[in-house]
Amino acid sequence: MAMANEFASTTKATSMDEALEIDRYSGDGLDDDGRPKRTGTMVTASAHIITAVIGSGVLSLAWAIAQLGWVVGPTVLIAFSLITWFCSSLLVDCYRSHGKRNYTYMDVVRANLGGMKFRLCGFAQYLNLVGVTIGYTITTAISMGAVKRSNCFHRHGHDADCDVSHIPYMIIYACLQIVLSQIPNFHKIWWLSIGAAIMSFAYSFIGLGLSVATIAERGHEVRTTLTGVTVGVDVSGSEKVWRTFQALGDIAFAYSYSNVLIEIQDTLKSHPPENKVMKKASFIGVSTTTVFYMLCGVLGYAAFGNKAPGNFLTGFGFYDPFWLVDIGNICIAVHLIGAYQVFCQPIFQFIETSARNQWPDNAFITTEHTVKIPLIGVYSFNFFRLIWRTVYVIVTAVTAMIFPFFNDFLGLIGALAFWPLTVYFPVEMYIAQAKIPRFSTVWTWLKILSMVCFVVSIGAACGSVQGLIHSLKDYKPFRGV
Repeated sequence: MAMANEFASTTKATSMDEALEIDRYSGDGLDDDGRPKRTGTMVTASAHIITAVIGSGVLSLAWAIAQLGWVVGPTVLIAFSLITWFCSSLLVDCYRSHGKRNYTYMDVVRANLGGMKFRLCGFAQYLNLVGVTIGYTITTAISMGAVKRSNCFHRHGHDADCDVSHIPYMIIYACLQIVLSQIPNFHKIWWLSIGAAIMSFAYSFIGLGLSVATIAERGHEVRTTLTGVTVGVDVSGSEKVWRTFQALGDIAFAYSYSNVLIEIQDTLKSHPPENKVMKKASFIGVSTTTVFYMLCGVLGYAAFGNKAPGNFLTGFGFYDPFWLVDIGNICIAVHLIGAYQVFCQPIFQFIETSARNQWPDNAFITTEHTVKIPLIGVYSFNFFRLIWRTVYVIVTAVTAMIFPFFNDFLGLIGALAFWPLTVYFPVEMYIAQAKIPRFSTVWTWLKILSMVCFVVSIGAACGSVQGLIHSLKDYKPFRGV
């Protein structure tokens, strides 16, 4: 109770400071920081969050619950949803420091903690963002290839050799991202996030519907247990341990969106106060995500039991109706097209802002050119932005082609980034901002929360390393099948 009261008091003080700052502002067409007036709302922020959080991994949660069982699986899902929401609420109050805006996660850490922690934050954040964009390239190609495989299975039977190369689909995906990456900034991709969020609901509902149909058809044949996969029956003892670590990591990282939270908050209108709107958007995003995660995970486990595939749609837990499986995979691909932009825009902004600060008089970097495009209107482009963003997309695509098992790397990167970005920095900044005394009740509980999440991250990292070692045994560059 004391912790909640102290948190509420800090939030109230922050909101008053922001209101005073906004009242002093009377510019026309500009916000209080001199930048173009922000237009984001709770709806667009919620869409960004849902797009960032609900990835194709939602369809792998049945596998995660199969490793943990009926008791631990849903409990872990609920626990991490509460942790994510709570830490996000701490983080959004740090967007303004003494009335001044912090535009990025790194700016927030520099304003509240500074020094070495600022550099560690930057390393963890951008390493995670780069890893996510590469992982999305692979996942989208797998979903696109799954459409062709689904049609092949439908024509030739479920035992047919329907291997498909993912390389062509990675090239198609990269070409689309080269075009979309020319959208100047986060403020301009709200429509992409809303479309992607709709797609995430679409394939989640498809997965739910197919799960219910499977339960009705052969639910009595499926074996589920309170503790998940059984040692000596489904897996060996060591496999049970590694899979448990991986499952905990999958669930924990499925909620991770803190690395883009501040950038999303920076798109919101100045009034009502950004922190109030962002808390509502975070609650909507996390609660919506949790409902879908619970439904997909629980119903998926009920449908497939301890033999649950890694992904319902791309792993062919379902074969029929093939056209519905195709639609689900197409929705995944469309969603990840938008999600890629949500995660790469902070990288683009960081590099371009750094370049402008370093070479303010360089026309190649700073000059904006305009061109009229039919049906679109006047489009503003910059040569540096055009070239560097194109190169970035190409590099991520080529990396995905070289390492088709990059999801193991992504799991490791996520494991290392989850604890500092989602828990550690928000907790430390709240302690610094609220001036909480060392060893007080609130300070102690916050530290315990941080330490527990740290242990989970280490365990998940170990599981990812084990999976990476296993993948390297059959490694062939540019295989992509």
